[in-house]
Amino acid sequence: MLQTTFIRENKELTIAGLKKKFVRDAEEAVELILKIDRLRRETQQELDQTLAKSNALAREIGGLMKQGKKAEAEAAKAETATLKETTRQLDEQLKGLETELYDELVKLPNLPHASVPEGRTADENETILEKGEKPVLPEGAQPHWELIKKLDIIDFELGNKISGAGFPVYKGKGARIQRAMIAFFLNEAANAGYTEIQPPILVNADSGFGTGQLPDKEGQMYYAAADDLYLIPTAEVPITNLYRDVIVQENDLPIKNVGHTPCFRREAGSWGAHVRGLNRLHQFDKVEIVQVCKPEDSYQALEDMAQHVQGLLEKLELPFRILRLCGGDMGFTSALTYDFEVWSAAQERWLECSSVSNFESYQANRLKLRYKIDGKTQLLHTLNGSALALPRILASILENNQQADGSIKIPKVLVPYCGFETIG
Repeated sequence: MLQTTFIRENKELTIAGLKKKFVRDAEEAVELILKIDRLRRETQQELDQTLAKSNALAREIGGLMKQGKKAEAEAAKAETATLKETTRQLDEQLKGLETELYDELVKLPNLPHASVPEGRTADENETILEKGEKPVLPEGAQPHWELIKKLDIIDFELGNKISGAGFPVYKGKGARIQRAMIAFFLNEAANAGYTEIQPPILVNADSGFGTGQLPDKEGQMYYAAADDLYLIPTAEVPITNLYRDVIVQENDLPIKNVGHTPCFRREAGSWGAHVRGLNRLHQFDKVEIVQVCKPEDSYQALEDMAQHVQGLLEKLELPFRILRLCGGDMGFTSALTYDFEVWSAAQERWLECSSVSNFESYQANRLKLRYKIDGKTQLLHTLNGSALALPRILASILENNQQADGSIKIPKVLVPYCGFETIG
């Protein structure tokens, strides 16, 4: 959530940032917030003055009574009663303005970093790195949804019977390579200094609000109405919320956590080849890295996290590219996002497998996540990234590593984890 003080002191910058994210009526939204804030501050000042006058009169009454000035004392009491009623009205008015201001602030997305390119759609994202040689597939190579049928390692029909479309059943070597990737990603994160967390996969509304999923993405999450809980769309939500309403000790920074969870997303996109097989699911596994750090350190932390994800893809020997997202394609809470995409050789298209984002103080303001410096509390910065999401990584491994005999070669780095070198 943006801070009112920042908006007040940087009105034009705020409007420009909102326009870069294609917020409708950005000027009107900012003017409304500033108007409510001005009324709030005026009401607060009037309330403070009324309380001060009332307190001063209360002190005078005792002195007047001692001096025998009963009539003056009674007049002061009557004025005090009037001031108390005025105080009550002003207090109610102030609370109403604070609620109104809060309701308007939560509608605004985070402002984009200065390096975020202009643009409305994914076509306008900026490619900042492309690495790895795209494989030349043998004759008869197939997309992964055909391979998994032939190899009998993932069953979509069984998942559809048990739950519905978008809930695959992994079996045999399909399940083992899933487990191998999870272990590999977690171990790599531990080697990079991340502490492993195993969080709950259902969260309350306060947690969803803290990281910005609510109210922005309410319709995209599965909701357990009887208990008022949401299934998580990513481990970012519970892990970041570990620090909600916390004042972190400066010597504990930076905080680096990693967690593996299943992730649940109601939206599954439109029909077509781009959502077939593992390309888009309702349930999938993901390893997430999360950092909490000082504001002055957050952009170096972002680069470090991006380097970590890049290292994973290099070790998996997958061709990939890194995009800097444009303003119109960024998430609601992000100030700067790098998307990682792997090459799907049989589909001949790029598949997103990770987003690494800096939220600056946006989430921290919602979470009340702070630290003390020079005796004053200051908001921290939060960051997260997929390291990695499994489905599209597996799709790329299957497609890119097809051999002439129809088997699939497993990346060397995963062999010690899964215990086999080929599938098929």
